Amino acid sequence: MNNKIPALFTDLYELTMAAVYFEREMFAPATFSFFVRSYPKNWRFFIFSGLEEVLSALEAFSFSEDDLAYLESLGLFKPVFLDFLKDLRFTGDVWAMPEGTIFFTEEPVLEITAPLPQAQLIETFVINSLCFNSLIASKAVRSVLAANGCTVVDFSARRTHGIEAALKVARNSFLVGFSATSNTLAGKLYRIPVTGTMAHSFIESFSSEAEAFSTFAEVFPENTVLLLDTYDTLTATKKAIALAKKLEAQGKRLKGVRLDSGDIGYLAKEVRRLLDEAGLPYVKIFVSGGLDEYEIERLLKEGAPIDAFGVGTKVGVSADAPYLDAAYKLACYDGRPVVKLSSGKKTLPGEKQVFRFKKEGLFQQDLVALREEAFGARPLLEKVMEKGKRLKPEPALEEIRNYIQEALECLPDKLKAVKPSEAGFYPVEMSSQLARLQKAVEQEIRRKELI
Repeated sequence: MNNKIPALFTDLYELTMAAVYFEREMFAPATFSFFVRSYPKNWRFFIFSGLEEVLSALEAFSFSEDDLAYLESLGLFKPVFLDFLKDLRFTGDVWAMPEGTIFFTEEPVLEITAPLPQAQLIETFVINSLCFNSLIASKAVRSVLAANGCTVVDFSARRTHGIEAALKVARNSFLVGFSATSNTLAGKLYRIPVTGTMAHSFIESFSSEAEAFSTFAEVFPENTVLLLDTYDTLTATKKAIALAKKLEAQGKRLKGVRLDSGDIGYLAKEVRRLLDEAGLPYVKIFVSGGLDEYEIERLLKEGAPIDAFGVGTKVGVSADAPYLDAAYKLACYDGRPVVKLSSGKKTLPGEKQVFRFKKEGLFQQDLVALREEAFGARPLLEKVMEKGKRLKPEPALEEIRNYIQEALECLPDKLKAVKPSEAGFYPVEMSSQLARLQKAVEQEIRRKELI
Protein backbone atom coordinates (compact mmCIF):
# COMPACT_ATOMS: atom_id res chain seq x y z
CA MET A 1 0.00 0.00 0.00
CA ASN A 2 0.96 3.63 -0.42
CA ASN A 3 2.19 4.81 2.97
CA LYS A 4 2.13 8.49 2.00
CA ILE A 5 -0.67 9.73 4.23
CA PRO A 6 -1.61 13.35 3.42
CA ALA A 7 -0.53 15.72 6.18
CA LEU A 8 -3.93 17.36 5.67
CA PHE A 9 -5.53 14.26 7.20
CA THR A 10 -5.99 16.02 10.50
CA ASP A 11 -8.77 17.78 12.37
CA LEU A 12 -9.05 21.52 11.80
CA TYR A 13 -8.40 22.29 15.45
CA GLU A 14 -4.96 20.66 15.17
CA LEU A 15 -4.13 23.28 12.55
CA THR A 16 -5.58 26.21 14.49
CA MET A 17 -3.66 25.12 17.62
CA ALA A 18 -0.49 24.74 15.55
CA ALA A 19 -1.01 28.25 14.18
CA VAL A 20 -1.14 29.62 17.74
CA TYR A 21 1.96 27.64 18.71
CA PHE A 22 3.72 29.14 15.68
CA GLU A 23 2.67 32.68 16.60
CA ARG A 24 3.94 32.23 20.14
CA GLU A 25 7.09 30.36 19.06
CA MET A 26 6.10 27.31 21.10
CA PHE A 27 8.50 24.86 19.45
CA ALA A 28 9.83 23.12 22.56
CA PRO A 29 9.60 19.29 22.72
CA ALA A 30 6.20 17.86 23.61
CA THR A 31 5.56 14.24 24.56
CA PHE A 32 2.18 12.68 23.75
CA SER A 33 1.08 9.23 24.95
CA PHE A 34 -1.28 6.86 23.13
CA PHE A 35 -3.29 4.47 25.33
CA VAL A 36 -6.66 2.72 25.57
CA ARG A 37 -8.90 3.57 28.52
CA SER A 38 -11.31 0.63 28.68
CA TYR A 39 -12.12 -2.83 27.32
CA PRO A 40 -15.07 -3.68 25.11
CA LYS A 41 -17.44 -6.22 26.68
CA ASN A 42 -15.78 -9.63 27.20
CA TRP A 43 -12.34 -8.41 26.07
CA ARG A 44 -9.39 -8.64 28.43
CA PHE A 45 -6.41 -7.72 26.26
CA PHE A 46 -5.44 -6.02 23.00
CA ILE A 47 -2.96 -6.65 20.20
CA PHE A 48 -0.92 -3.55 19.29
CA SER A 49 -0.98 -2.96 15.54
CA GLY A 50 -0.47 -0.04 13.20
CA LEU A 51 3.00 0.99 14.37
CA GLU A 52 4.67 0.30 11.03
CA GLU A 53 1.99 2.30 9.23
CA VAL A 54 2.55 5.23 11.61
CA LEU A 55 6.34 5.17 11.23
CA SER A 56 6.13 5.07 7.44
CA ALA A 57 3.72 7.99 7.43
CA LEU A 58 5.85 10.06 9.80
CA GLU A 59 8.93 9.59 7.61
CA ALA A 60 6.96 10.87 4.62
CA PHE A 61 5.09 13.66 6.43
CA SER A 62 4.71 16.88 4.41
CA PHE A 63 2.07 19.28 3.13
CA SER A 64 1.66 19.36 -0.65
CA GLU A 65 1.21 22.53 -2.66
CA ASP A 66 -2.41 21.46 -3.17
CA ASP A 67 -2.89 21.07 0.59
CA LEU A 68 -1.54 24.53 1.23
CA ALA A 69 -3.68 26.06 -1.51
CA TYR A 70 -6.76 24.57 0.13
CA LEU A 71 -5.78 25.89 3.55
CA GLU A 72 -5.21 29.32 2.04
CA SER A 73 -8.71 29.20 0.53
CA LEU A 74 -10.23 28.81 4.01
CA GLY A 75 -9.19 32.32 4.91
CA LEU A 76 -8.16 31.24 8.41
CA PHE A 77 -4.39 31.16 8.29
CA LYS A 78 -1.72 33.79 7.78
CA PRO A 79 0.66 33.40 4.82
CA VAL A 80 3.62 33.18 7.19
CA PHE A 81 2.08 30.13 8.90
CA LEU A 82 1.40 28.46 5.55
CA ASP A 83 5.04 29.08 4.63
CA PHE A 84 5.98 27.35 7.87
CA LEU A 85 3.84 24.35 6.94
CA LYS A 86 5.38 24.18 3.47
CA ASP A 87 8.76 23.20 4.89
CA LEU A 88 7.47 21.24 7.87
CA ARG A 89 8.72 17.66 8.30
CA PHE A 90 8.50 15.28 11.24
CA THR A 91 11.74 15.43 13.22
CA GLY A 92 10.68 13.77 16.46
CA ASP A 93 11.38 10.57 18.38
CA VAL A 94 9.02 7.64 18.84
CA TRP A 95 9.01 5.13 21.66
CA ALA A 96 6.65 2.20 21.22
CA MET A 97 5.88 -1.38 22.04
CA PRO A 98 6.84 -3.65 19.12
CA GLU A 99 4.04 -4.27 16.65
CA GLY A 100 2.08 -7.32 17.80
CA THR A 101 2.65 -6.77 21.53
CA ILE A 102 -0.18 -7.77 23.85
CA PHE A 103 -1.19 -4.77 25.94
CA PHE A 104 -3.81 -3.73 28.46
CA THR A 105 -5.84 -0.68 29.44
CA GLU A 106 -4.21 2.50 30.78
CA GLU A 107 -0.80 1.55 29.42
CA PRO A 108 1.14 3.93 27.16
CA VAL A 109 1.61 1.84 24.03
CA LEU A 110 3.35 4.58 22.08
CA GLU A 111 4.90 7.93 23.02
CA ILE A 112 5.93 10.60 20.56
CA THR A 113 8.29 13.46 21.43
CA ALA A 114 8.59 16.24 18.86
CA PRO A 115 8.36 20.04 18.59
CA LEU A 116 4.84 20.86 19.79
CA PRO A 117 3.31 21.81 16.40
CA GLN A 118 4.54 18.56 14.84
CA ALA A 119 3.34 16.34 17.67
CA GLN A 120 -0.06 18.08 17.61
CA LEU A 121 -0.63 17.91 13.86
CA ILE A 122 -0.14 14.13 13.64
CA GLU A 123 -2.62 13.37 16.44
CA THR A 124 -5.61 12.50 14.24
CA PHE A 125 -3.65 10.15 12.00
CA VAL A 126 -1.92 8.41 14.89
CA ILE A 127 -5.20 7.73 16.69
CA ASN A 128 -6.93 6.65 13.48
CA SER A 129 -4.21 4.22 12.49
CA LEU A 130 -3.49 2.67 15.87
CA CYS A 131 -7.17 2.44 16.86
CA PHE A 132 -8.37 0.65 13.74
CA ASN A 133 -5.43 -1.70 13.33
CA SER A 134 -5.32 -2.63 17.01
CA LEU A 135 -9.10 -3.02 17.11
CA ILE A 136 -9.17 -5.47 14.20
CA ALA A 137 -6.13 -7.43 15.39
CA SER A 138 -7.68 -7.73 18.85
CA LYS A 139 -11.07 -8.78 17.45
CA ALA A 140 -9.60 -11.27 14.98
CA VAL A 141 -7.40 -13.02 17.53
CA ARG A 142 -10.51 -13.90 19.52
CA SER A 143 -11.73 -16.02 16.59
CA VAL A 144 -8.34 -17.73 16.41
CA LEU A 145 -8.46 -18.56 20.11
CA ALA A 146 -12.07 -19.76 19.88
CA ALA A 147 -11.22 -22.01 16.92
CA ASN A 148 -8.75 -23.88 19.15
CA GLY A 149 -6.42 -24.99 16.38
CA CYS A 150 -8.93 -25.17 13.51
CA THR A 151 -8.14 -23.16 10.40
CA VAL A 152 -9.57 -19.63 10.21
CA VAL A 153 -9.56 -17.52 7.03
CA ASP A 154 -10.55 -13.93 6.26
CA PHE A 155 -13.76 -13.52 4.21
CA SER A 156 -14.43 -9.89 5.16
CA ALA A 157 -13.57 -7.83 2.08
CA ARG A 158 -17.04 -7.29 0.64
CA ARG A 159 -18.52 -5.80 3.81
CA THR A 160 -15.69 -3.85 5.39
CA HIS A 161 -15.86 -0.06 5.37
CA GLY A 162 -13.96 0.55 2.17
CA ILE A 163 -11.00 -0.92 0.29
CA GLU A 164 -8.35 0.35 2.71
CA ALA A 165 -10.20 -1.19 5.65
CA ALA A 166 -10.47 -4.53 3.82
CA LEU A 167 -6.72 -4.58 3.23
CA LYS A 168 -5.97 -3.74 6.85
CA VAL A 169 -8.35 -6.45 8.05
CA ALA A 170 -6.61 -9.03 5.87
CA ARG A 171 -3.18 -7.99 7.17
CA ASN A 172 -4.17 -7.90 10.82
CA SER A 173 -6.12 -11.14 10.77
CA PHE A 174 -3.12 -12.88 9.19
CA LEU A 175 -0.81 -11.42 11.83
CA VAL A 176 -2.87 -12.90 14.68
CA GLY A 177 -3.20 -16.38 13.20
CA PHE A 178 -5.64 -16.52 10.28
CA SER A 179 -4.18 -18.84 7.65
CA ALA A 180 -5.32 -17.00 4.52
CA THR A 181 -7.59 -14.34 3.02
CA SER A 182 -10.05 -14.28 0.14
CA ASN A 183 -8.82 -10.75 -0.70
CA THR A 184 -6.51 -11.16 -3.68
CA LEU A 185 -5.18 -7.59 -3.54
CA ALA A 186 -4.15 -8.16 0.08
CA GLY A 187 -2.49 -11.38 -1.03
CA LYS A 188 -0.45 -9.46 -3.58
CA LEU A 189 0.46 -6.54 -1.33
CA TYR A 190 1.33 -8.51 1.80
CA ARG A 191 2.22 -11.92 0.34
CA ILE A 192 -0.58 -13.49 2.38
CA PRO A 193 -1.91 -16.90 1.21
CA VAL A 194 -5.21 -16.53 -0.67
CA THR A 195 -8.10 -18.95 -0.75
CA GLY A 196 -11.61 -19.21 -2.17
CA THR A 197 -14.30 -21.65 -3.24
CA MET A 198 -17.40 -20.66 -5.20
CA ALA A 199 -20.57 -18.60 -4.79
CA HIS A 200 -24.21 -19.61 -5.03
CA SER A 201 -24.40 -17.70 -8.31
CA PHE A 202 -21.90 -20.17 -9.77
CA ILE A 203 -24.20 -23.08 -8.95
CA GLU A 204 -27.26 -21.24 -10.22
CA SER A 205 -25.64 -20.36 -13.56
CA PHE A 206 -25.46 -24.03 -14.58
CA SER A 207 -28.39 -26.17 -15.63
CA SER A 208 -27.84 -28.45 -12.64
CA GLU A 209 -25.93 -28.51 -9.38
CA ALA A 210 -24.11 -31.68 -10.39
CA GLU A 211 -22.94 -30.03 -13.61
CA ALA A 212 -21.66 -27.02 -11.67
CA PHE A 213 -19.73 -29.29 -9.31
CA SER A 214 -18.16 -31.40 -12.04
CA THR A 215 -17.25 -28.42 -14.22
CA PHE A 216 -15.44 -26.69 -11.37
CA ALA A 217 -13.54 -29.90 -10.61
CA GLU A 218 -12.48 -30.18 -14.28
CA VAL A 219 -10.97 -26.70 -14.20
CA PHE A 220 -9.53 -26.86 -10.64
CA PRO A 221 -9.00 -30.58 -9.93
CA GLU A 222 -6.50 -29.94 -7.12
CA ASN A 223 -8.48 -27.21 -5.39
CA THR A 224 -12.15 -28.18 -5.45
CA VAL A 225 -14.27 -27.10 -2.47
CA LEU A 226 -17.99 -27.47 -3.20
CA LEU A 227 -20.65 -25.13 -1.82
CA LEU A 228 -23.51 -27.33 -0.60
CA ASP A 229 -26.37 -25.09 0.50
CA THR A 230 -27.65 -23.46 -2.71
CA TYR A 231 -30.72 -25.72 -2.79
CA ASP A 232 -30.56 -28.52 -0.19
CA THR A 233 -27.42 -29.27 1.76
CA LEU A 234 -27.81 -33.00 2.28
CA THR A 235 -28.89 -33.66 -1.30
CA ALA A 236 -25.88 -31.67 -2.49
CA THR A 237 -23.66 -33.75 -0.21
CA LYS A 238 -24.68 -36.91 -2.09
CA LYS A 239 -23.75 -35.22 -5.37
CA ALA A 240 -20.41 -34.20 -3.87
CA ILE A 241 -19.80 -37.80 -2.81
CA ALA A 242 -20.50 -39.03 -6.32
CA LEU A 243 -18.03 -36.49 -7.74
CA ALA A 244 -15.43 -37.42 -5.11
CA LYS A 245 -15.62 -41.05 -6.20
CA LYS A 246 -15.04 -40.04 -9.83
CA LEU A 247 -12.05 -37.96 -8.78
CA GLU A 248 -10.63 -40.89 -6.82
CA ALA A 249 -10.84 -43.02 -9.96
CA GLN A 250 -8.71 -40.39 -11.67
CA GLY A 251 -6.17 -40.39 -8.86
CA LYS A 252 -7.42 -37.09 -7.46
CA ARG A 253 -9.21 -36.00 -4.32
CA LEU A 254 -12.06 -33.67 -3.48
CA LYS A 255 -10.52 -31.07 -1.19
CA GLY A 256 -13.60 -30.05 0.80
CA VAL A 257 -17.18 -28.88 1.06
CA ARG A 258 -18.56 -25.61 2.42
CA LEU A 259 -21.66 -24.84 4.48
CA ASP A 260 -22.88 -21.24 4.50
CA SER A 261 -26.41 -21.28 5.95
CA GLY A 262 -28.95 -23.20 7.99
CA ASP A 263 -28.28 -25.05 11.23
CA ILE A 264 -24.53 -25.27 10.69
CA GLY A 265 -23.90 -27.52 13.71
CA TYR A 266 -26.49 -30.11 12.71
CA LEU A 267 -25.60 -29.99 9.03
CA ALA A 268 -21.88 -30.36 9.71
CA LYS A 269 -22.55 -33.54 11.68
CA GLU A 270 -24.80 -34.98 8.96
CA VAL A 271 -22.40 -34.07 6.16
CA ARG A 272 -19.51 -35.59 8.08
CA ARG A 273 -21.52 -38.76 8.66
CA LEU A 274 -22.34 -39.10 4.97
CA LEU A 275 -18.77 -38.42 3.90
CA ASP A 276 -17.33 -40.92 6.36
CA GLU A 277 -19.86 -43.60 5.42
CA ALA A 278 -18.79 -43.10 1.81
CA GLY A 279 -15.15 -43.62 2.77
CA LEU A 280 -14.19 -39.98 2.36
CA PRO A 281 -12.70 -39.01 5.74
CA TYR A 282 -10.16 -36.77 4.03
CA VAL A 283 -12.78 -34.36 2.67
CA LYS A 284 -12.72 -31.27 4.89
CA ILE A 285 -15.77 -29.36 6.10
CA PHE A 286 -15.47 -25.61 5.76
CA VAL A 287 -18.14 -23.29 7.21
CA SER A 288 -18.95 -19.61 6.78
CA GLY A 289 -21.85 -17.20 7.18
CA GLY A 290 -22.12 -14.68 10.02
CA LEU A 291 -19.36 -16.22 12.12
CA ASP A 292 -17.44 -14.65 15.00
CA GLU A 293 -15.70 -15.93 18.11
CA TYR A 294 -18.99 -16.58 19.91
CA GLU A 295 -20.45 -18.69 17.10
CA ILE A 296 -17.18 -20.56 16.57
CA GLU A 297 -17.00 -21.43 20.25
CA ARG A 298 -20.65 -22.54 20.31
CA LEU A 299 -20.26 -24.79 17.27
CA LEU A 300 -17.15 -26.51 18.61
CA LYS A 301 -18.64 -26.96 22.08
CA GLU A 302 -21.59 -28.71 20.44
CA GLY A 303 -19.17 -31.10 18.77
CA ALA A 304 -19.64 -29.88 15.22
CA PRO A 305 -16.97 -31.64 13.09
CA ILE A 306 -15.65 -28.51 11.40
CA ASP A 307 -12.16 -28.23 9.94
CA ALA A 308 -12.07 -24.58 8.93
CA PHE A 309 -13.98 -21.33 9.45
CA GLY A 310 -14.44 -18.47 6.99
CA VAL A 311 -14.88 -15.35 9.10
CA GLY A 312 -16.14 -12.18 7.46
CA THR A 313 -18.44 -9.32 8.37
CA LYS A 314 -18.47 -9.52 12.15
CA VAL A 315 -14.69 -9.43 12.38
CA GLY A 316 -14.15 -7.09 9.42
CA VAL A 317 -16.23 -4.38 11.09
CA SER A 318 -15.67 -5.59 14.67
CA ALA A 319 -19.44 -5.75 14.96
CA ASP A 320 -19.81 -6.02 18.73
CA ALA A 321 -17.00 -3.55 19.52
CA PRO A 322 -16.74 -1.04 16.65
CA TYR A 323 -14.26 1.31 18.31
CA LEU A 324 -11.55 1.55 20.96
CA ASP A 325 -11.81 4.14 23.73
CA ALA A 326 -8.29 5.36 22.97
CA ALA A 327 -6.52 8.68 23.40
CA TYR A 328 -3.34 10.55 22.44
CA LYS A 329 -2.67 12.97 25.28
CA LEU A 330 0.01 15.47 26.17
CA ALA A 331 2.21 14.20 29.00
CA CYS A 332 5.07 16.67 28.99
CA TYR A 333 5.90 20.03 27.38
CA ASP A 334 9.25 21.80 27.48
CA GLY A 335 10.39 19.59 30.36
CA ARG A 336 7.21 20.27 32.38
CA PRO A 337 5.05 17.21 33.14
CA VAL A 338 1.34 17.84 32.58
CA VAL A 339 -1.91 15.98 33.28
CA LYS A 340 -5.58 16.23 32.47
CA LEU A 341 -7.97 16.16 35.46
CA SER A 342 -11.28 15.68 33.60
CA SER A 343 -13.67 13.33 35.40
CA GLY A 344 -13.12 9.77 34.20
CA LYS A 345 -10.38 10.89 31.81
CA LYS A 346 -7.34 11.61 33.95
CA THR A 347 -3.96 11.18 32.31
CA LEU A 348 -0.47 10.30 33.50
CA PRO A 349 2.42 12.81 33.39
CA GLY A 350 5.92 12.49 32.01
CA GLU A 351 7.75 10.19 29.63
CA LYS A 352 6.90 6.63 30.61
CA GLN A 353 7.87 3.00 30.35
CA VAL A 354 5.90 -0.21 30.89
CA PHE A 355 7.53 -3.16 32.65
CA ARG A 356 6.10 -6.67 32.32
CA PHE A 357 6.61 -9.22 35.06
CA LYS A 358 6.29 -12.95 34.40
CA LYS A 359 5.88 -15.93 36.68
CA GLU A 360 6.33 -19.53 35.54
CA GLY A 361 6.34 -18.38 31.93
CA LEU A 362 3.08 -16.44 32.13
CA PHE A 363 2.38 -12.71 32.25
CA GLN A 364 1.80 -11.81 35.89
CA GLN A 365 1.59 -8.00 36.12
CA ASP A 366 2.51 -4.81 34.27
CA LEU A 367 3.95 -1.71 35.90
CA VAL A 368 3.65 1.75 34.34
CA ALA A 369 6.63 3.82 35.42
CA LEU A 370 8.72 6.82 34.42
CA ARG A 371 11.09 6.14 31.57
CA GLU A 372 14.22 6.58 33.64
CA GLU A 373 13.14 3.98 36.20
CA ALA A 374 14.51 0.42 36.21
CA PHE A 375 12.96 -2.81 37.50
CA GLY A 376 13.75 -6.49 37.28
CA ALA A 377 11.33 -6.98 34.41
CA ARG A 378 11.16 -6.53 30.67
CA PRO A 379 10.67 -2.91 29.48
CA LEU A 380 8.11 -2.98 26.67
CA LEU A 381 8.60 0.42 25.00
CA GLU A 382 11.68 0.82 22.83
CA LYS A 383 12.96 3.72 20.78
CA VAL A 384 11.93 3.02 17.19
CA MET A 385 12.41 6.45 15.59
CA GLU A 386 14.92 9.23 16.21
CA LYS A 387 14.84 12.67 14.61
CA GLY A 388 12.20 11.50 12.18
CA LYS A 389 14.08 8.40 10.98
CA ARG A 390 13.43 4.74 11.72
CA LEU A 391 16.04 3.01 13.82
CA LYS A 392 15.39 -0.45 12.38
CA PRO A 393 13.81 -1.85 9.21
CA GLU A 394 10.16 -2.87 9.09
CA PRO A 395 9.80 -6.48 10.29
CA ALA A 396 8.36 -9.13 7.98
CA LEU A 397 4.76 -10.17 8.60
CA GLU A 398 5.88 -13.67 9.56
CA GLU A 399 8.19 -12.19 12.20
CA ILE A 400 5.31 -10.22 13.75
CA ARG A 401 3.00 -13.24 13.44
CA ASN A 402 5.48 -15.46 15.31
CA TYR A 403 5.97 -12.78 17.96
CA ILE A 404 2.21 -12.67 18.57
CA GLN A 405 1.91 -16.45 18.81
CA GLU A 406 4.74 -16.59 21.36
CA ALA A 407 3.08 -13.84 23.40
CA LEU A 408 -0.28 -15.62 23.36
CA GLU A 409 1.37 -18.65 24.92
CA CYS A 410 2.37 -16.43 27.85
CA LEU A 411 -1.12 -14.98 28.31
CA PRO A 412 -3.07 -16.59 31.17
CA ASP A 413 -5.95 -18.74 29.91
CA LYS A 414 -8.56 -16.77 31.84
CA LEU A 415 -7.76 -13.73 29.69
CA LYS A 416 -8.18 -15.69 26.45
CA ALA A 417 -11.72 -16.82 27.21
CA VAL A 418 -14.45 -15.71 24.80
CA LYS A 419 -16.64 -14.89 27.81
CA PRO A 420 -14.28 -14.35 30.78
CA SER A 421 -15.36 -13.88 34.35
CA GLU A 422 -16.17 -10.32 35.40
CA ALA A 423 -13.30 -10.36 37.87
CA GLY A 424 -10.68 -11.65 35.47
CA PHE A 425 -8.75 -8.48 34.61
CA TYR A 426 -4.99 -8.34 34.18
CA PRO A 427 -3.29 -6.22 36.87
CA VAL A 428 -1.67 -2.98 35.69
CA GLU A 429 -0.14 -0.88 38.46
CA MET A 430 1.65 2.48 38.68
CA SER A 431 5.16 2.83 40.10
CA SER A 432 5.48 4.79 43.33
CA GLN A 433 7.71 7.36 41.61
CA LEU A 434 5.13 7.96 38.86
CA ALA A 435 2.37 8.15 41.46
CA ARG A 436 4.29 10.80 43.39
CA LEU A 437 4.86 12.82 40.25
CA GLN A 438 1.19 12.62 39.32
CA LYS A 439 0.17 13.77 42.79
CA ALA A 440 2.62 16.66 42.71
CA VAL A 441 1.46 17.83 39.27
CA GLU A 442 -2.19 17.59 40.29
CA GLN A 443 -1.53 19.59 43.46
CA GLU A 444 0.26 22.29 41.48
CA ILE A 445 -2.64 22.51 39.03
CA ARG A 446 -5.17 22.81 41.86
CA ARG A 447 -3.05 25.51 43.51
CA LYS A 448 -2.81 27.56 40.30
CA GLU A 449 -6.06 26.85 38.48
CA LEU A 450 -8.69 25.87 41.06
CA ILE A 451 -8.61 28.75 43.50
